[in-house]
Amino acid sequence: MNHHVKDINFAEKGKLRIEWAGMSMPVLNSIKERFLKEKPLKGIRLGACLHVTTETAVLAQTLKAGGAEVFLCASNPLSTQDDVASSLVKHDEIATFAIKGENNDTYYSHLRSVLDAKPQITMDDGADLVSVLHQERKDQIPDIIGGTEETTTGVIRLRAMAKDGVLAYPIVAVNDAMTKHFFDNRYGTGQSTLDGILRATNRLIAGSVFVVMGYGWCGRGVAMRAKGMGARVIICEIDPLKALEAVMDGFDVLKLDDATKVGDFFCTVTGNLHVIRKEHFLNMKDGAIVCNSGHFNVELDLDGLSTATQARRFIRDFVEEYKLVNQKRVYVLGEGRLINLASAEGHPSSVMDMSFANQALCAEYMVKNAKELKKDVYGVPADIDKEIARLKLESLGIYIDILTEEQDKYLNSWEMGT
Repeated sequence: MNHHVKDINFAEKGKLRIEWAGMSMPVLNSIKERFLKEKPLKGIRLGACLHVTTETAVLAQTLKAGGAEVFLCASNPLSTQDDVASSLVKHDEIATFAIKGENNDTYYSHLRSVLDAKPQITMDDGADLVSVLHQERKDQIPDIIGGTEETTTGVIRLRAMAKDGVLAYPIVAVNDAMTKHFFDNRYGTGQSTLDGILRATNRLIAGSVFVVMGYGWCGRGVAMRAKGMGARVIICEIDPLKALEAVMDGFDVLKLDDATKVGDFFCTVTGNLHVIRKEHFLNMKDGAIVCNSGHFNVELDLDGLSTATQARRFIRDFVEEYKLVNQKRVYVLGEGRLINLASAEGHPSSVMDMSFANQALCAEYMVKNAKELKKDVYGVPADIDKEIARLKLESLGIYIDILTEEQDKYLNSWEMGT
């Protein structure tokens, strides 16, 4: 089986860690049991570009249980867990192309290795697989049934492609499912980002000034967790509604130019590029710590930072010191890549349970419905979203009420009045 991992001998450790993650993923496990019986993905070649973590491994096992032939590469050069990649190859016979710390050339060679398998369904986290397919492998597009997208940044890319009329097949925006962005983006990103910062720096959050750029669902989660650890949290936003919401949630809201003067920690969660630029770095206090949890490292203008730098060194794992021309020091974590996956392990498995349940069920949905779909970006069907929420509640031993016939009629008619 074709694959490219760091060391196949890491597989035994990876197998145990995957098992541990799977214990907290009851929804996906219930889907896996059904998939084993029904084989809804039988004969489908599925190419996935995702963070190669223990939780992703449970998803890959579920897709294979459904009959799919799975080919997996990493969606971020620093997010791969090498023991997990090795275990997927050795114990699950899933073709995996991922090495933690891989350079840009290797990253794209891994994307092409997955596309060499001629997948019929794509599963993306950031839309890089889709982008390479549209730019370099257009001859393969007629064989594509459809795809899914995991994250906000990827959905933005894909909607831009659809708007311009260049998206060549239907894709479901898994990111937009309520059981994904309400929980994964808020609680997952919130906890794992602080976890990554703490592992990288071992600095005290309490009493610090923590600046969050972006108050979407991910930004809400990071702000919530930083506040919970005792930080004074400042939000920077470009959307007046989100800025107002941040104020009503009890946070300070400042322009970034002003926040850079007082911040101790800075975290971007916007999905945009060059959020923190050269002038912002130069304006920061000596010793400021900067990281990104908004997918791509372009959120930090690292090229601009380099032009204002006299010297650079790694002072700790995942902590690079930039000594600036004004003699101040700025510390960039994880090369500006997703800090929750660079120095930590990503989202807790119980949160990814819902996100990846959406992926599995949307892959099944694509196989059944792609012929009726246009070349566009679609939301997750409401019945899938609600079923995942129901299964999650059931796994927690929680059951909710249902409407009586009278209540249902009242909510769905106009004749009854008040």
